[in-house]
Amino acid sequence: MSADYHKDLDRWIPRLERAAGGRLDLKAVAQAVRTLSMGLTRERELAGARYMDDPKLLAAYLLFYWPVSYAQAREVLGEVGARPRSVLDLGSGPGPMAFAALDAGAADVTAADRSTRALDLAKKLATDAEEGIATREWTPEKPLPDGQFDLISMGHLLNELPEARRVTLVEAALAKLRPKGSVVIIEPALRDTSRGLLKLRDALVAKGYAVRAPCLFRGNCPALVREGDWCHAERSWRMPQLVENLARLAQLHKEALKMSYLVLAPKGEAWRDAPPGRVFRIVSEQLEGKGRQRFMGCGPEGRVGVALQHKHVSPTNEAFMHLNRGDVIEVTGTEPKGDGVALGEGSAVKVIAPAGKPVP
Repeated sequence: MSADYHKDLDRWIPRLERAAGGRLDLKAVAQAVRTLSMGLTRERELAGARYMDDPKLLAAYLLFYWPVSYAQAREVLGEVGARPRSVLDLGSGPGPMAFAALDAGAADVTAADRSTRALDLAKKLATDAEEGIATREWTPEKPLPDGQFDLISMGHLLNELPEARRVTLVEAALAKLRPKGSVVIIEPALRDTSRGLLKLRDALVAKGYAVRAPCLFRGNCPALVREGDWCHAERSWRMPQLVENLARLAQLHKEALKMSYLVLAPKGEAWRDAPPGRVFRIVSEQLEGKGRQRFMGCGPEGRVGVALQHKHVSPTNEAFMHLNRGDVIEVTGTEPKGDGVALGEGSAVKVIAPAGKPVP
């Protein structure tokens, strides 16, 4: 597991249960969880709707999606590396990303959302946990709250806004960052929402903004070249028992954390130098073929397939057989092969940044 936040998350579960009203009818909660899931992933009729003003759906979010969003935020914050002091969480709901930032070391956190019910729950959680957060009523149509921040987060917010308004909102957030600050965007790992985030990325890169993570490639995203491609992250995690029970009852799968994310730097800050050597971030699952293992990698040279035949596995390249999506690797001794590169017995593979850790 790439981030040591699971004990922190375990402490939140009883607080979430108390905030939801104590004694739970898990079957009823699971039914509401499934309603949320279907409404946000299938026909997406709930995307942009005020579902957090519905007490049943808000309770379902609190008990199921809150822990998921908290874990996603801790994963991405672990990759940012620097500990932000002042944080603004836009579209916060009941605050999973806000509290994740607090647990990651932030001192001054503001949760901003249009739902007063969700903000009231965030305040209730803060009181129960003896944590301090500020709350602000805010909608994406309004100016951002006053102040300058080290980190501004947007968790599952942009995909619920019209595409034409996304760049404007993110630029407004970038303008409120202190030097060396970051905007963190987390979106669902669905094909359309992931591609939407990649299009946003390209629009901001064209305006001169730099990507802190996960991208090592500085041009237009190569995952957008083919309509069927997209790019998302996947992390292993220890699912809390409550989430596991609700997932089973709702017939959903949350064994792995899946998300699309971007970490952006303010205007005027340059891209970080890529590590030396031939470097790729693994951006696919294992693509096993006859007698070989293959991954898609994306690095300074773009998106490239990297393969190793089983008969060529050696002590210097064996790490390739155990890679995870999101790992950053350095490879030597490759040769062009088909639509990518092949590793041989004399090739070397070194993991220079496991998934969820900062790239050196």
